[in-house]
Parts: sequence; structure tokens; C-alpha cells
Amino acid sequence: MSLDRRSFLGTAAIFAAPRVLFAQAATERRFVFIIQRGGADGLNTVVPYAEPAYSRARGALAIDPAAALKLDGSFALHPSLVELHRLYGAGQASFFHAVASPYRDRSHFDGQNVLETGGSAPYQLKDGWMNRLVGMLPRGGKQPIAFSPAVPMALRGSLEVTTYAPTALPRASDDLLTRVDQLYAKDAQLHALWSSALEAREMAGGMAGGGGARQDAAALGRMAASFLARPDGPRLAMIETNGWDTHTGQNGRLAAQLRGLDNLVAALRENLGAAWAQTTLLIATEFGRTVAANGTGGTDHGTASVAMLAGGAVQHGRIVADWPGLESANLYEGRDLKPTLALDALVASVCSQAFGLDPERTSRALFPGAVHAKALPQLLRS
Repeated sequence: MSLDRRSFLGTAAIFAAPRVLFAQAATERRFVFIIQRGGADGLNTVVPYAEPAYSRARGALAIDPAAALKLDGSFALHPSLVELHRLYGAGQASFFHAVASPYRDRSHFDGQNVLETGGSAPYQLKDGWMNRLVGMLPRGGKQPIAFSPAVPMALRGSLEVTTYAPTALPRASDDLLTRVDQLYAKDAQLHALWSSALEAREMAGGMAGGGGARQDAAALGRMAASFLARPDGPRLAMIETNGWDTHTGQNGRLAAQLRGLDNLVAALRENLGAAWAQTTLLIATEFGRTVAANGTGGTDHGTASVAMLAGGAVQHGRIVADWPGLESANLYEGRDLKPTLALDALVASVCSQAFGLDPERTSRALFPGAVHAKALPQLLRS
């Protein structure tokens, strides 16, 4: 049997699937950014159930307060978020409402670009804030690892990212792997890439093929944890979740999306073991949804939404919200939840606290064009 470079591209599909991005740094702290692509509805995620304007605007889409998971006298979680509610009760989850990036239009592509690059306008910056964060940390000798055939914008930049991503295809036989290894033994560039792929395959262990990690959120969480829990594993990760654009049939779709997110968080907690105590998860979306329901059982593109923080490194569960209210006069452009908390400030504060970095320097590095707000209070354990 012989393999040429074109054949190798087919073989490499064994290692190609999207959704998780890893980076290595010399620290025991783990930081995971979970992006909700599509504009997640913050009002039905962390529900302002005590405000009469909420149920009036949402109508049949309003979450029943009797079914919601109460956080305090004003806010409750969607019934699907059982794990996050438990973590809040344990002081390991916090919620940030009426939060938004500097982006104020309603294009998914532009909004995600601003969220991931840390710019103040779409396509202003060519690299991502997570790549710049990696550059601020002591290096552990390994390149960042991408669990994706394409590196998400947040991790693109001057620091290279190698990729590993299992699919539902059968695992390659040891004989095939040996032959490919021999084929590229004398090619310095390809042999280095091949060695990196094999190392990631070993790190993923039994999850490295034939599984449903691409479709199943819990399996995705277990796979991510199999990397992050290792003493020699990565310390930064990005996980992509899609399907948050709920223009129609929102109630059922959002319940399923949030259940998947909750299962992802639970799988990370359960499989990180002792490393969970050193872990911070930051969950955010490019923008929220309109306050009022539309005519097709859904909501349209909006502005402010919810960001969530979870993990063993979180210091006390809390709700942070300079709540603007949902009466018509209080809405952004008469239709959206008004932003009162800068997502940039939240990201910079969490990253500086997670890794013991100077808050002002972190803010300038991650969000170079931003008007730098005062850092948030201590959200994580030192």
C-alpha cells in the first residue's frame, strides 16, 4: 500500500471535526470560552419574571414563573438549566444581564467578528482576543490546539494553532497510522503536523473517533475535559455552539439549546475531576433578541443579552445587572433590551482574574480600541 500527499488529505479527515479550540499555557488555571452563535435570547435564559412588562411583551413565549428555577426575587433560570442552577446554589455560577459588545447592528457575521476579535467595529482587527490572551501567558512549550478544521476568529493571530477534531468516522488502524508516519518521516513540516495530530489523538483517548461528540453536547464536554484535565494538557479552550437564532418556534428550540448547553457544562464539571476547582467557563453570544415576540412564535435579532460564568474557580454565585427595565420607554431603539454592561469589560476582568494579570494591561491587550471601563469586582478566587 502506498500513500501520496493527496491520499493523506483523505486520511486526515479522521482528525477533522469542528467545535472545540484549545491553547497551551504554563498555568494550572483553565479558561474555557463557550460562544453561542446565532444570538441567544437572554430574556428567556435568565428570566426577569418579576417584571410585568416581560410577560406582556413575550405573551406565549414568556417562561412560566412556576416552572422557572428561581435565582432571587427578580430573576430565574430557564427550566432547562438545571446544572447551572445547581452551580449557582453552590456559589460556582454567576449571571450578567443586559450585557453587550460594542456592536449595535444586527448582523450575525459582523456581531460575531466584533465579539471574537475584540474590536469596536466589524473587521477592524485581524486577530482574536483569545490569541492575544495566549501571548500574555507563560508558555508551556506547546502550540495552541484547535479542535476544528478551521480556527475560529477568537483564536486566530500570530500564535499558531494546530488542529485536532475527531469525527464519527471509524478510527484509523495502527497499520495505516504507521504507514503515514513513515511516508512523512523525511518531510520536516508535515511530520511535525502529523506528530501533533497523533499527540492530540492520544490525549483524546477513547473519544477520538466513532463517537457522536459533534452532535452530542455531553460527549463534547467529556472530550474537552479529557484534554483539559491532563497535567500536560491545554489550559485555554474555545467551544462553539450553534443554533441560537430562534426566529420561529422558539420555545421548543430554545429549551433544547439550553438543555444541550447545560449538559455540556455538567459533562465538563463531571470529567474535569480535581481540575474543576481551577476552571472558569465564560459563556456569551454576539447579541440578544427583541423584547417582544414576533408573529411566528419566535424573536428577532436584538442587542443586549446574558453572559454566564461558571466553574470551580468562581467566587460566590451572583447576579450582576444594572437592570434598565422592559417598559417601552426603556428599550434600546424601542425594541431591544438596553445594554448597561460592557461585554469587553467582563471578558477582560475574567481573564485578568483567572490568570493573575494586570487588569488595565489585559484590557488594553484584548480590546485595544475600547473605552476602558473600570474592572469588575472580584468574580474569581485568587
